[in-house]
Amino acid sequence: NKDGSYTGFIKVQLKLVRPVSVPPAKKPPCARDRRGSANSQQVKRRTSFYLPKDASKHLHLSSRTPASEVIQALLRKFTVLDNPRKFALFQRTEQEGQVCQKKLSDEEEPLKLRLLAGPCEKSLSFVLKENETGEVNWDAFSMPELQNFLRILQREEEEHMRQIVQRYTRCRQQMQEALTERPPG
Repeated sequence: NKDGSYTGFIKVQLKLVRPVSVPPAKKPPCARDRRGSANSQQVKRRTSFYLPKDASKHLHLSSRTPASEVIQALLRKFTVLDNPRKFALFQRTEQEGQVCQKKLSDEEEPLKLRLLAGPCEKSLSFVLKENETGEVNWDAFSMPELQNFLRILQREEEEHMRQIVQRYTRCRQQMQEALTERPPG
């Protein structure tokens, strides 16, 4: 190109462990929906499923396309609704049988990296994985997902409290039994 950039293809392998959210399958409208019932409301729905293991996708992109846009393009191709910040692009290298993976920053340009590495795919390939930062990025979750997490935490807290109360009740009963069995003095 006149601006010094160039275009080409990169192959990205998907190694996702968790399910992804996609739009639900389109259903043909029922007669009631076609009449435009006053009670019919548009409900946003999602379907979660696991992408096939070791699925891969070729992307045509510019040498100036950053990793963050590559992630967005991949999610669009698979119609994934999840927040792109839930995912990260990794550069995978293999030398002398040893495999190394490095998370790319949002600004790194995968096509440039691929061309600099040479033609051998073992010298450099790309993998899309969940973004494991060690911290939970709560902004990346939808409101229903966050509400579900809160319900799960509430149940876990209630169960934990029930176990503690049960343990202390048992301990108190054992102490009272020991006191009644001992003669005073």
